Amino acid sequence: MSDVTYVRLLDLACGVFLLAAVLVLWRRDLAAIVRLFALQGAALAALVTVLGVHEGLDGDGAELVALAVGIAVLRAVVLPRLLRRAVADGGEARETEPLVNVAASLVVAAGLALLSYAVTRPVVALEPSPAVHAVPVALTVVLIGFFVLVSRRRALSQVVGFLLVDNGITAVAFLTTSGVPLIVELGVSLDVLLAVLVLQVLTARMRAAFGGTDLDDLRELRD
Repeated sequence: MSDVTYVRLLDLACGVFLLAAVLVLWRRDLAAIVRLFALQGAALAALVTVLGVHEGLDGDGAELVALAVGIAVLRAVVLPRLLRRAVADGGEARETEPLVNVAASLVVAAGLALLSYAVTRPVVALEPSPAVHAVPVALTVVLIGFFVLVSRRRALSQVVGFLLVDNGITAVAFLTTSGVPLIVELGVSLDVLLAVLVLQVLTARMRAAFGGTDLDDLRELRD
């Protein structure tokens, strides 16, 4: 793979990765949010594949490509399927009015992107490679995930926010270190899968007990 092709493919994967996170802030339909998360999982897998092919399939690159396949299966297929099942079982098709409206959320996302570029400037200066130059994009996704966690009211939307954070952290790890050991990524992925399964059970119990997962309604029950 030539350097020009490598940079273009890396930029494309990072662009889709970031765009999916921003569109999560724009959409209120839960099924659409799950589809965007699946798209981001596919973009993350593509990003890792590009890094692996650039490293060379006769060395560490082969392990990166194998990790990319695992990431695609888990984050673009398995986790979205679990989330879609939760949406179908819950009967809650849309996010209620978020604490921050769509327009303000997009402005916040732009501010978080600027903050990420400012914070990571020393890191980029240390290693001016195309992969490290993409670290601000991954950090922006982490911050957007945290913003989704604090601004959305449906439990399922907050689960997606948690997964966005995890995707962003994974991207930072791959971009800064050219990959993590297979056993580490496997352990983290299994932890994420377990967390999603537990959260799915909890949201089902909340729905059965209280008739919904809107956190404002649950606070009123407590009061």
